Amino acid sequence: MRAKMSARGPRKDVIAETIRGMLDVLRVTFPFFALVLCGYWAARRQMLPFEAIPGLNGFVLYFALPCMLFRFGANTPVAQLLDAGVFLSYLFCALVMVGFLVAVSMNRRIGWNDAAFGALVGAFPNTGFMGMPLLVALLGAAAAGPAIITMIIDMVITTSLCIALSRLDGAGDHGASRAVKNALSGILRNPLPWAILLGTLFSGFQWSLPSPVAHTVALLGDAASPVALFTIGAVLARSQKIAHHEHHGPLTWRDYVPVALMKLFLHPLLVLCVGLAAISIGVPIEPFALKVMVLVAALPSASNVAMLSERFGADNGRIARIILVSTAAAFLTFSGAVTLLR
Repeated sequence: MRAKMSARGPRKDVIAETIRGMLDVLRVTFPFFALVLCGYWAARRQMLPFEAIPGLNGFVLYFALPCMLFRFGANTPVAQLLDAGVFLSYLFCALVMVGFLVAVSMNRRIGWNDAAFGALVGAFPNTGFMGMPLLVALLGAAAAGPAIITMIIDMVITTSLCIALSRLDGAGDHGASRAVKNALSGILRNPLPWAILLGTLFSGFQWSLPSPVAHTVALLGDAASPVALFTIGAVLARSQKIAHHEHHGPLTWRDYVPVALMKLFLHPLLVLCVGLAAISIGVPIEPFALKVMVLVAALPSASNVAMLSERFGADNGRIARIILVSTAAAFLTFSGAVTLLR
C-alpha cells in the first residue's frame, strides 16, 4: 500500500511540474497569439478596412521586419548563419513535406495548382512575422541564427519549387520555368533576404551603424513584432472574405484540416527525426539548433501564402482555412512543443 502511494507521489509531481511548465510557456506565447486575434477581430469588424491591410503589410515587409532581421543578423556570429548541417537537414525536410503533401492532396478536385500551394502552406512556417520574435522571447537571441537559415530556405527554395509545381497542370499562361523565373524575380525584390545578408556582412566584418541610424533601425525593428502579428490576423480575415467570392467548388474539412494537422505535428516530428539521425551519423548540429529547427517547424502556416495563392489563381479559400486552423490550434500545439522540448 505504501509502495503504491509513494509511486503516485512522484507521478503527481511530474504532472504538476508539466502543468507549471506549460503555464510558463503560455504566459510568453499568449500575447503573440492575442495580437493575431486582435488583428483578425479588427478586420472582421471593419475597424480596420481591408484597403488598409496592404499598407500594414508594406510597413512590416519593407521597414520594420528588415530592420529586425538586420539587427538579429548583425548580432549573430557568422558561424551560426552559415551552419551547413542546419541548412541541409531543414532543406531535406522541406522537400519531403512538399512531395508528401502534393502526393496526398491531389484528386479530381485538387490539381497541381491547388496541391502545390497546399504543400507550400503545409511546409512554410510563419517564421518571419511570428516565429522570429516568439523564439527569441522563449529561447534568447541565440535562436535567431538557426531560424534565419530556415527562413532563407522557405523564402527561396520551397516557395520557388511550389510555384513551379503549380504550373504543371497548365493553370497559367506560362510554363514551370517561367514561373520559377518570376518567383526568383520576386525574391530579389523581397527586402528580407537582403536585410539578412546585410546583417551577416555587418556581423562578419564587425561593422556598426552610426548612432542615430542605429537608433532608427532599433525603433523600426521593435515595431516589427506587434504590427506583424496584428497584420497576420487582418490578412486571415481578408483572405476568408475574398474566398467567399471565389468559385473553386464547395470545401469540406478533409480538404484543409489534414494539411493543417500535418503542418503542426508531422513537420516538427520529421525535423526532429531527421535532425537526430543526422547527429547520429556525425553531422555537426548543435542540440540547441535542432530545438530551434523543431520549434520553427511547429509554427503555424505562413500567412503570405494566401496572397501568393490568390495571385496564381489557386483555391484561396482552402489556403486561408489551412492558415486559420493552424494558427488557432498552434496556440496550444506550439506551446506544448516548447514544454516537451524543455
